[in-house]
Amino acid sequence: LLDEVSGKLNFIASNGMHSAQLSTLSLGVGEGIAGWAAKTRHSLILGKSGANSGYGGSLSGILEKTGFPAKSLIAVPIEIENEKLFGVIEVLNKIDETDFEDYDCRLLEFFAEQCAIAFTNNAEYTKLRDELRAAEGQVANADIDGGFKAMIAKSPLMQEKLEIISRLAKTDSSVLILGESGVGKELVAEQIHFLSDRKNKAFIRVNCAVLNDELAESELFGHVKGAFTGALAERKGRFELAHNGTIFLDEISDMPLSLQATLLRVLQEKTFEKVGSDSAITVDVRILAATNKDIEKLVNEGAFRKDLYYRLNVLPIYVPPLRQRHEDIPELALHFLKKFSGDLKKHFTGFSDEAMQELISYNWPGNIRELENCIERACVIAKENCDATSGNLIEKQDLLISKVNQYNEGKQASERDLHTAISTFKKHYVCTVLEAHNWNQTEAAKAMRIQRTYLSRLLREMDIRIKDIR
Repeated sequence: LLDEVSGKLNFIASNGMHSAQLSTLSLGVGEGIAGWAAKTRHSLILGKSGANSGYGGSLSGILEKTGFPAKSLIAVPIEIENEKLFGVIEVLNKIDETDFEDYDCRLLEFFAEQCAIAFTNNAEYTKLRDELRAAEGQVANADIDGGFKAMIAKSPLMQEKLEIISRLAKTDSSVLILGESGVGKELVAEQIHFLSDRKNKAFIRVNCAVLNDELAESELFGHVKGAFTGALAERKGRFELAHNGTIFLDEISDMPLSLQATLLRVLQEKTFEKVGSDSAITVDVRILAATNKDIEKLVNEGAFRKDLYYRLNVLPIYVPPLRQRHEDIPELALHFLKKFSGDLKKHFTGFSDEAMQELISYNWPGNIRELENCIERACVIAKENCDATSGNLIEKQDLLISKVNQYNEGKQASERDLHTAISTFKKHYVCTVLEAHNWNQTEAAKAMRIQRTYLSRLLREMDIRIKDIR
């Protein structure tokens, strides 16, 4: 078969005792009898009379190169209508002195034509498979409107981040996205891609945390057929699929150390080799990486390469947690409500005042991912009110935030020291009493049997403001 990269004819399949040694034998187009058939796109029959022919080789030469004692042969090019050449089929007679006839040649030409059709179909299949792999991450992350996930940001803090994102998008430099789990780092990567000149090219997602050490290199850079057990066909890696586009390496801090050196080379030289190949592939890919870990600490501990960190950290951006941007919570909650109401075929139109107050006052340690799960849970358990005149609303009790929060606090109690536990209880107690008395500090102080001035001091010390509750 013709290797389009090297331009060589490589033996792929053969039959006989000397077949194994043919796997390493290759010919140039025009070299040997197979090379002549490939170059001229003509079939030929070679027998006793052609033992020293001018077809680029001879029967004695075949014996010398392959160990096959050929008495006669047929060579037929595998091609599609004189356009694309796939290779050559050779049939050898090793048994007697009988030459092949024209009928044999026509039969082999018919077979070669069927082979060419099969190779063409396989090439189309491979192309479509690669396009599907490049697009499946985008389809899997489509939002309810059929596009990519929306970036909802109403808070001044996130508006500032969006301005930074728009500036980063105009470059081709690597970006390191930092932030807690669930804050929306992948959405930031999407925004950078879709605001860039690469927006019409592939956006490939890779979760480094789930890469298997043994197969990670193949997943990222691909492999050739036979590179390892189970490599039954050549495969393109994620970097090759992302050519001219963007690749997003999520949880980059979990990438195996063995791969970090290869990734550094791709960043610096934009080249790599597939597993089992020594041919370099050049790609034009913009790399976006993200992590929720203290990557500088990992660098100091030797768990992450310092040189790779500096190459990735050209343009860093920190995504703040949801507890620092309360203004985003109502918009995000309504967005998820619309999504899950549609999925569950329910008709919720919003949240009651008490439910929205509960959402805004909660600390959201799991960030946007926890908020999304909370709204989905509420949509599942909440009942629709058929008699509602102002729409079906999610109520406070549907959110189950208090129950979840109590469970988390109990789970984490063993990790707190006494001072922290007392402070947490005191703040929760003061806020509960204040809320019960409609934030009337005089009435709340009487209920707690403390002086009004002492209550004011507690509010300052614990940084309790009305927005902590409402």
